[in-house]
Amino acid sequence: MKKLVLIFCLLICGGNFFVAAQKITIDRNKPERKEWFSDMGFGIFIHWSIDVQLGAMISHNVAVASKDYQDQYFNELPKTFNPDSFNPEQWAKLAKLAGMKYMVFAAKHHNGFCMWNTRTTNFNIMNSGYGKDILKEIIDAFRKEGIAIGLYFSPDDFHIMYEQGLPPSRESPESASTRNSELWEINKKQLGELLTNYGKIDILYIDEKSDWANPLVANYAWDLDPDLVITRGGMETPEQYLPKEPLESPWEVSVSMGYHQQYVGEENHKDAGKLIEMLIETRAKGGNLLLNIGPDAHGKIPEQQENRLREIGLWHMANHEAIENIRPWKIADENGVWFTKSKDDRYIYAFVSEYNWKWMEEKAFLFRSLSGSSKTKISILGQNEQMMEYQVYRSPKTIFSITDDGIFVNVIKAQRLNKTWDNPLVIRFENVEYNEDGRKK
Repeated sequence: MKKLVLIFCLLICGGNFFVAAQKITIDRNKPERKEWFSDMGFGIFIHWSIDVQLGAMISHNVAVASKDYQDQYFNELPKTFNPDSFNPEQWAKLAKLAGMKYMVFAAKHHNGFCMWNTRTTNFNIMNSGYGKDILKEIIDAFRKEGIAIGLYFSPDDFHIMYEQGLPPSRESPESASTRNSELWEINKKQLGELLTNYGKIDILYIDEKSDWANPLVANYAWDLDPDLVITRGGMETPEQYLPKEPLESPWEVSVSMGYHQQYVGEENHKDAGKLIEMLIETRAKGGNLLLNIGPDAHGKIPEQQENRLREIGLWHMANHEAIENIRPWKIADENGVWFTKSKDDRYIYAFVSEYNWKWMEEKAFLFRSLSGSSKTKISILGQNEQMMEYQVYRSPKTIFSITDDGIFVNVIKAQRLNKTWDNPLVIRFENVEYNEDGRKK
């Protein structure tokens, strides 16, 4: 991780703005907290704000909008935001079922609407149709399920700019905390509320357009809680794409199921198989996957998104061992097969994707990057090796042979989790080594 070389020229002109800082990165995440974060591997991202009522792209729709649009947005939309089917306990239970170990909720997006009981602005959930501290309810529900708590926070704030008579923007100089002292003072108070009023907050995701301001915000947050894990603002956080090569761990990618982060009615979603493969590739490359959902205006998770989370949960139930508490292996993949390894180096996991692989069908694979010995053991996660359903005379035990070219493995797909999808099987290797010579063949 790049180290900090920070020179802030904080020249105050008239007491109301800062001169921009040098664009940099910063990392005060503690090593043991990085390890904890990497162990989890899979989190849920929740984007939800008042403009969900109109199926709008969250916050961005108000950037440089007309005065009439802004007046309606900031003064009228909060009044009708009243999610009558909101049940955070159901959200949390579904996330846990899907195998997610942490959550990140958008406490304040760029529009400036605060989803908690804040003293810094009237543009908050207490002055909405709902009228209760929705953030507290969400935190309590996820904490009850043993899921680590993370908050998304945008220092960019269109509502503050609206009140200052400025066009809402993430590009103008006044949009950055380093150039707008009133904005910065409010942001500090809001961070103080978020990090002290709701018990232990584990993770903070800082989303600011002006990257040079992130060190200012991140340092302030770390000063409030040195054990905080800061993802965006403290580590690499690609969005909506996976890097071609493994990155220095830890890192985190945020991915939406559809095109939008917040709920939109007619949306095309990635299928669950695609999302599972993204999770596998992310872990093989040393990162965490933060998968986004967008509850609707009633507070319900859309059926398409719920179905995908349940399918991911089914696959995860069988294969979680290869996703949690793991690290990247010597290589990320071999001919489309992804690898991870257990933290104690005891196991290597190979994720095999074979489309149209029928139930009870046998297939053979050659792993050139592996070398074995008489102590080598191979099995399939989530699969009984003693008996085949309906074919008790046939053993599903994995057969393998060790050669100079690598390890040949014969696998029977005995798992019957679902008849219609081809989600990857995971082969677990014990007592194997990296075969660099075989890898080159």
